[in-house]
Amino acid sequence: MTTITGARVYDVRFPTSLSLDGSDAMNKDGDYSAAYVVLDTDDAELSGFGFTFTIGRGNDLCVEAARQRALPLIGRSVEEVVGDLGATYRLLASDTQLRWLGPEKGVVHLAMAAVMNAVWDLAARHAGKPLWRLLAEMTPEELVGAADLRYLSDALTRDEAIDILAEMAPTRARRISELEARGGYPCYTTSAGWLGYSDDKLRRLLREAVDAGYRHVKLKVGANLDDDIRRLRIAREVIGWDAALMIDANQVWDVPEAIEWVQRLAEFTPLWIEEPTSPDDVLGHAAVRKAVAPIGVATGEHGMNRVLFKQMFQAEAIDFCQLDAARLASVNEILAVYLMAKKFGVPVCPHAGGVGLCELVQHLSIFDYVAVSGTLENRVTEFVDHLHEHFTDPCIVVDGNYTLPSKPGYSAEMFDESVAQYSYPDGSSWLQPAPSL
Repeated sequence: MTTITGARVYDVRFPTSLSLDGSDAMNKDGDYSAAYVVLDTDDAELSGFGFTFTIGRGNDLCVEAARQRALPLIGRSVEEVVGDLGATYRLLASDTQLRWLGPEKGVVHLAMAAVMNAVWDLAARHAGKPLWRLLAEMTPEELVGAADLRYLSDALTRDEAIDILAEMAPTRARRISELEARGGYPCYTTSAGWLGYSDDKLRRLLREAVDAGYRHVKLKVGANLDDDIRRLRIAREVIGWDAALMIDANQVWDVPEAIEWVQRLAEFTPLWIEEPTSPDDVLGHAAVRKAVAPIGVATGEHGMNRVLFKQMFQAEAIDFCQLDAARLASVNEILAVYLMAKKFGVPVCPHAGGVGLCELVQHLSIFDYVAVSGTLENRVTEFVDHLHEHFTDPCIVVDGNYTLPSKPGYSAEMFDESVAQYSYPDGSSWLQPAPSL
């Protein structure tokens, strides 16, 4: 019997604010960060790796919360923990004192994501499979048993969830073969469109994206309308009018302002406006959606839990669901959102970028196509091309597609050297003076 012997949690921060990578109308100077969890076992060849994503200060709070979240796992057998992933999730969620600090939102929920991401990584490594394949080989009953369906029965019952998965089960293998044949799962790039980039840099990066095979690109908007018009005009000049262009306001507007601003940008025919207002404002999103159609409304990277997504679906508030692999409480809660999205006919286009989010969401999107949605129509997953070099199994994008991961796990393990160098505040990258800009 293999036993979990400890949980190490690291405050890892990358100084991305120096280059303005990740800059947008709401978050101008983020240092992309991870509360990084390692579940150790008494088998030197077996560990579990997971994280949640933040942008700097406060990452230390997530680190401590993750330590608290992981305590019930120490001393348990790996076979017990990974043998019933729904029970393991419920064990951690049953800590009422930590739950009181949320419930199911904020720092304690981010910590739940970090720890359960490590548990799912451990499960996939124990099985010797990449996570997407582990999920794709689970029965409908096993998947629904792992999913957190609490508070959802008015929108999705357990029997409905099983029926959705059972309908797709006989043709899963065919869709895996189709993904392999087409080169992977389609993605879009945000790397060109950060708000702090100059026009020359924007133009150059857009040209590089087109040359690399991307047919979908996204730009940040919302700080200055004239600047947005100029930058979107540059984008259309470079990518043409056949490629899809998306825009992202990162929550910066009130509802009336969002409607007016997006209508001013409608001449550039964006596929969607992302996070047009507060991520918690279900009715606000519904109002924006009605007013700016046929431009779609997308949101979800700050969707705090599955209940918020339930309300978004019920209120017909969004056209694209952008769940986040490190904000929802890992695969258990993500499964519930995917199943609801399928029932309500809303395509899921996960949020990525950050630290390691691309590594995670590639598994989720592949699983969605194989076992839940069964279609690529109106589905494209975010990709941002930085910080992948710090992961032992980085995502690989070729011609605008995530190639299918083949190594066991959730692709969440960082190199020890990267953790040491960027651990805050004592890592070598934080001890040396910052370069002048």
